[in-house]
Amino acid sequence: MGDFLDTVNGYVWSDALVYLCLAAGIYFSVRSRCLQLRQVPEMIRLMMKGQSSSAGVSSFQALAVSLSGRIGTGNIAGVATAIAFGGPGAMFWMWAMAFLGASTSFVECTLGQIYKTRDPLTGEYRGGPAYYLSRAMAHTKAAPAFRVYGFVFAAVTVLSCGVLLPSVQSNSMASAMQQAWGVSEWVVAIGTAAVLAVIIIGGVKRIAAFASVVVPFMAVCYMLVALIIVVVNASEIPSVISTIFASAFGADAAFGAIVGAAVMWGVKRGIYSNEAGQGNGPHAAAAAEVSHPVKQGFVQAFAVYFDTLFVCSATGFLILSTGAYRVFEGETAEGAVIADGGVLPSDIVVGPSFVQHGFDTLWSGAGSTFVALSLAFFCLTTILAYYYIAETNLRFLLSKYGTAVVPFLRWSAGSVATVVLQALILASVVVGCVSTAAEAWALGDIGVGLMAWLNIVGILVLQQPAYKALRDYEKQQRDGVDPVFDPRALGIAGATFWETYEPSGDKVKVPTRA
Repeated sequence: MGDFLDTVNGYVWSDALVYLCLAAGIYFSVRSRCLQLRQVPEMIRLMMKGQSSSAGVSSFQALAVSLSGRIGTGNIAGVATAIAFGGPGAMFWMWAMAFLGASTSFVECTLGQIYKTRDPLTGEYRGGPAYYLSRAMAHTKAAPAFRVYGFVFAAVTVLSCGVLLPSVQSNSMASAMQQAWGVSEWVVAIGTAAVLAVIIIGGVKRIAAFASVVVPFMAVCYMLVALIIVVVNASEIPSVISTIFASAFGADAAFGAIVGAAVMWGVKRGIYSNEAGQGNGPHAAAAAEVSHPVKQGFVQAFAVYFDTLFVCSATGFLILSTGAYRVFEGETAEGAVIADGGVLPSDIVVGPSFVQHGFDTLWSGAGSTFVALSLAFFCLTTILAYYYIAETNLRFLLSKYGTAVVPFLRWSAGSVATVVLQALILASVVVGCVSTAAEAWALGDIGVGLMAWLNIVGILVLQQPAYKALRDYEKQQRDGVDPVFDPRALGIAGATFWETYEPSGDKVKVPTRA
């Protein structure tokens, strides 16, 4: 099974996908005139602005749901894996992917807002790649092909977020708890499944409410504690930075042979962590109540920075400054050791243990507990985000048939399918807790890679409406008005939600178009 997964993973995560991600980020940065630099003040301003409505969540809640999907095991175990198999230089390529990925995230999340719709069952906003892939070209002869493409993406996403990716999160969580407290993986599995079941039954509103409290609190706590350890080891920082840049480009003799691995693991783990281009962000973005799609596009672009430049960097500097790392040749823990920070025991398993031992250099014995708690909250919120994304794509696949009543059950087809999905994701969590880390990560990488291939190719074709919306937003900004979106005035077809949209009147106030 392991060999089969590695073979499939090799095809999905070929060099072509790595270069496609980098090239797309460069292209979108040029097209947007580096909005990821120009619009940072606006991103921060919008992040804390806006209110929810009966159909949509606030910008901050949508950001929290998005961050809950981004901030997870990838920020802890993923960074450790990137350093172990790609060397310290992988950190540079994670940063590069974050900078370029911010523009990619803007495009996909703005498209998610432009082509969102209302769920016929709940009335909540729904959107994402499947929606814009099927709607953006609906007025052209290519409509049937893009409709099929949208359904393929939705099916892959239900499989990835509903089955493959949750197991990675639960596996890291169970591993960290087992090392910290000796807790059985089965205990973690059952406890996690029970907590998740209570939250996901409440739908996107409960998920958003939970994420908006837990994610910012845990992320700030984690970064503060990591920062304390980095400050204690401040004398090592110049050397760490020098090593990161030298090994990223092969200038360091010790890591010269694995420059390609540094790029591969930096980009792969960068995308896994910040999700730019993967297609997860647009789902949360579409749920927000805003007067203009670009507003949420900006907020989601900043989420990439928060995830990688802040949280992942905190982990990377902690590992490298404390010497809690080991770099292997051949991109496998079976390979020869190229570099050793001198802190890890000989039988260490690549993953959260690196971070746990890094914490222990300052607070002996406390590292395992702190990392286990951090992973418990990070992974829990990430799994919730995966569920929301899988449910959104399930709704898309069901389309108008979701409201049809199933004979004998007196439930709608959408309700029945939702219960099945909930059971699947809970089963995935349990299986992940008791699986090996290698199998769990291989499945997760396959899921991320398939989504990234489909989404990036799609947004490269459909990008134009996002830039029309960006120009419109910036023009209204210069005119000194709060931007309001009208797709008809911009010649954007298929944005049917916005063509008939009027303020909900319950909590959010949006200026009415003339």
